Amino acid sequence: MAFDVVAQARKGQGRGASRRLRHSGKVPGILYGGKKPAVNIELDHNPLYHQLRNEKFHASVLTLALDGAKEQVLLRAVNMHPFMMQVQHVDFQRVSADEKIHIKVPLHFVNAEKSPAIKEQGGLITHVLSEIDVRCLPADLPEFIEVDLSALAIGHSIHVRALPLPKGVELSLGGNENPTVASAQIPKAAIAEEEEAAAAAAAAGVAGALAPAAEAVPAAADVPTVKQKAPEAAAPAAEEKGGKGGKGEKADKGDKGDRGDKK
Repeated sequence: MAFDVVAQARKGQGRGASRRLRHSGKVPGILYGGKKPAVNIELDHNPLYHQLRNEKFHASVLTLALDGAKEQVLLRAVNMHPFMMQVQHVDFQRVSADEKIHIKVPLHFVNAEKSPAIKEQGGLITHVLSEIDVRCLPADLPEFIEVDLSALAIGHSIHVRALPLPKGVELSLGGNENPTVASAQIPKAAIAEEEEAAAAAAAAGVAGALAPAAEAVPAAADVPTVKQKAPEAAAPAAEEKGGKGGKGEKADKGDKGDRGDKK
């Protein structure tokens, strides 16, 4: 996708001149590089602001029209206001068709839903990088580099050197540098739940080992039977009274008295 940027040479310099430009709806900037001297420029704020919201604008060779002359440039730096949606300053660098450029290219992640980490293992894929540094000729500059996540499993990761690059594009890395692009792992919440469940199970096992063994209740068939003697029959009421010497003794005394009188 081609982007056209319109700019004019800027005469005023310094903080005061830049402040006046911003108040008038302009953005101060600079154009440098190549075999030409640096030029202070100014651009209309609103068209530039909307172009900056497009991801491709940051990783494309742009056509800068400066006072009627067109040059191929790259966007090198953007300064934004700390809390207002206002562009404070921009830097552009000239490029030559026969010289390689060093630029950051955005990464596009695809096929995450097909990966074993998501589809089978209930994991989470983390995007560690959102862009990478590459070197290439301006004509070979890609708008983005695709990262295929379809084979990513839990505990594994994808590194920069494993990414397939378009023709004419090379990584800008030093030595054995090979940063991680994306990784897959179990979510922390799931790990915490598993640890809590394991701790609860371990605590229950310890409590069971320390508790006294419950007394076994024998079955009814295992209880020995003991024959008990039948209770003795109760003595008749009359015998109980006689044995105590109640009315019988009185009768005997009476008989003796009668015999004395007769004598």
